[in-house]
Formats: sequence, structure tokens, C-alpha cells
Amino acid sequence: MTFPAAFTWGVACAAYQVEGAPAEDGKGPSVWDMFCRKPGAVWHEQNGDTACDFYHRYAADVALMHELEIPAFRFSISWPRVLPEGIGRVNMRGLDFYDRLVDSLLAADITPWVTLFHWDYPLALYHRGGWLNRESADWFAEYTGVIVERLSDRVQHWMTQNEPQCFIGLGMQTGYHAPGDQLPFAQVLRAAHHALLAHGRAVQVIRARAIAVPTIGFAPCGIVSMPARETPADITAARQATFSVTERTCFTASWWMDPVYLGQYPAEGLALYADALPDIQDGDMTTIAQPLDFVGVNIYNGSVVCAGPDGRPVSVPLPPGYPKTMQDFWPITPTALYWGPRFLYERYGLPIVITENGHQNADIISLDGQVHDPQRIDYLHRYLRELRRAAEDGVPVSGYFQWCFTDNFEWAMGDAIRVGLVYTDYPTQQRIPKDSAYWYRDVIRTQGAGL
Repeated sequence: MTFPAAFTWGVACAAYQVEGAPAEDGKGPSVWDMFCRKPGAVWHEQNGDTACDFYHRYAADVALMHELEIPAFRFSISWPRVLPEGIGRVNMRGLDFYDRLVDSLLAADITPWVTLFHWDYPLALYHRGGWLNRESADWFAEYTGVIVERLSDRVQHWMTQNEPQCFIGLGMQTGYHAPGDQLPFAQVLRAAHHALLAHGRAVQVIRARAIAVPTIGFAPCGIVSMPARETPADITAARQATFSVTERTCFTASWWMDPVYLGQYPAEGLALYADALPDIQDGDMTTIAQPLDFVGVNIYNGSVVCAGPDGRPVSVPLPPGYPKTMQDFWPITPTALYWGPRFLYERYGLPIVITENGHQNADIISLDGQVHDPQRIDYLHRYLRELRRAAEDGVPVSGYFQWCFTDNFEWAMGDAIRVGLVYTDYPTQQRIPKDSAYWYRDVIRTQGAGL
């Protein structure tokens, strides 16, 4: 069996993680430029000032993607590179960069998939309240309009935001990510509501102003629970756990996805958060629930549950020594890429695009000058096999984006882990395709026939 003929294979990256050039050609600062200067915020006091130097080396990286036969490239646009103050004056040199990037991709037969926001919020707007300010939805809509006007004659695939659970939850509740705030939960939910409004306003702008007919989604974290056994009772419990809201945390699926796809917050969350709910004004839910074309979701792992005596989900701990990656010791749970898409399709009824999935490792250049990463190949093999199983069982899985193309600045972890198919030698900026890059090329060539 193979993946559908129209299936999209791709790789992904985020602007702050790869571009560098934080103040070049008129770019304004982002909250990540600020956060990386906070002592102890990032591993070994590192930052994204150079990262992969993609701002200067994009042409060579696009050529390497072409050599590796990558059909699609998901990348984000740096909001403050285009609008240094977040709104108002457009920095044409910054906009020109993305114009050149899109042209280079198309010339290499690579389809661009644009993410409008991947965490690098303009510092000037943060100083005006950021996501806590309801005007943030209008600011994001203005920025979206600038990008759509310039690129939508050639870009058809759009995502509004990447992982709002992270830029709100880690950025404003725990303080682990930029801007590093630790706010009361009521303010966290207020910021979350405004981010969802911004998503909806952006979709409205794309629909109204795009030149080429757009395909639109967004890319939240996939919070997936998997059944301990494939019995009706455990499957029902896993489905319930996947969409449950049982803690005062941003890391849920339904709090973010139900408003977008169903037009309402989940009742369980409304009850649990009753003392902290945001001001939901007339028309807000209609704005948030704009029609979308696919369910984008980032899935790396999941939790295991079984049905308890009353049928409700009960957590099943993983055994000692269970396989893990280097990213905060995430467990390797391939069936998350089966049950996640299946449950999401059942609930939201749209095609599924895996907008991120990948392995975090400690790759090195071997004595032969190559980078051998059998753990990543094994990881991807296991996960893609489960995604193919979901497609075989009738889930309309329409795309998969490997995170990520090159090793890059991994947020608060700096360069402590490597996630790319291509090794980045940071002192020299040399790129070395890992064994997994060639393995992935062969998967693409065969539409996954050998999995």
C-alpha cells in the first residue's frame, strides 16, 4: 500500500529558528530577540542571531531541497521583518526576502506553504499589551493583508498560527518561552481568546484578498491519547481523553480546536474555567470559526489510557526504560500518528495534514564525514507506517511535513538537540544531509510503499 497520489510530502522550518539577521535590512525586534537576552532563559545563553543564516543562504538550501526531491516547504514569515513596529510602516526589504524565497521555491518545483505566525511576535506590539490587547486581532489582520497582497499570486497554501498552546501556554503561563511571562490563568485565557480571534480575522483577510484560490488551515499541537488495547472500551476512553479539558493548562486540543472548527468552546472547559473566562463578545465565535480547508496538527507523541471501571479514561504509565527522544525525554509513541488523525477527522470532518513530526537526537559528524542517524530513520519509519494505516482505514490524510529540514535554533534549548534531516555545522554553516534525508527522499519517491 502507498499514500494517496495527491499526498503532499514536505519539510518545515520557522523564521526565528533559521533566518538569523535579526536587525538586518530594517527588521524590527521580536519577543524572542528580547527573551534570548534574559540571563538563563536559553541553554548556554544562546540566541537566534545567526541560527542557520537562512536569510543569506536560502538559495543554497532551496537547491538542496530540490536535490533531495522535497515537493513542499512549510516556512513561517517573520512578522517584525515585514512590519518592524508590527503595524503601519512596511519594510519593503524584508518583504522582498520572502518574495525571492517564494520565487526560488517555485523555480525548484517546490510548493510553498506559508505559516503567518510561528512565535516571533513584534516587540513593539508586546509593549502595547501583545495578545492581552484585544486589538491584537486587528494587528494580525493588517499584517496578514500585507503578506497576502504580496505573495498570494504564487502562494496558495496558508496556515495562520503555529502551536498557540506554546506561544500562549509556554510564553505567558509558565514563562518557559518568549516573552517569558507568568500570568494569572484568567489573563492567559484572555490572551488565548485574542489569538483565536486573530486566527479568524486572518482567514477572513486571506479569503477576501488572495489572488490565487487559497487552501487554509492552522497548526496547533496535537494532544493525543491512545488506547492501551484496541478494544471498543479503550478506544472510546482514548477519544474522550484526547478532547478532554481537566486541568488549568493550555495544553489541550479542544479548547483551541473546537472554537475554530465547531464554533464553540468545549463545555467541559467552560465549566472548569468558569472563574477565569475571557470576555467573549457577540460575534467572536463566528469570527473565530471561519471555514477552513484542512486540520493541521503537530504530533510528536501521545499518552496511553485505558477504560476504567466506569468507562472513563485512566492513564497507563509507560514502563521503565521506555524509548524516548532527547526533547524533554519525549516518549516514542508511533500510534499517535494513527489515533490522532483518526480522532481529529471523526470530530472535525476535514482532511488531516501533519504539519510537524520528527525526531530529536544528538547527531554528530562521523569519522567518514557523514551523519548517520539510524534512530531518526527508525522513528520516522514507525510513525509514517501508522499514518499510512490511518489513510488505509479511511482517514483523509493529505500531507506530512517533517520537522525539520535543517538543524536549527531549538528555542529555549538552543543547539542542545538536533532535529533536522540535514546537519548544520554552525561554525561553518556547512550543510550535510543525514542518512535520514536520503531515506526520506526514497519514501517520497515510492509514496511510502516500502514502509
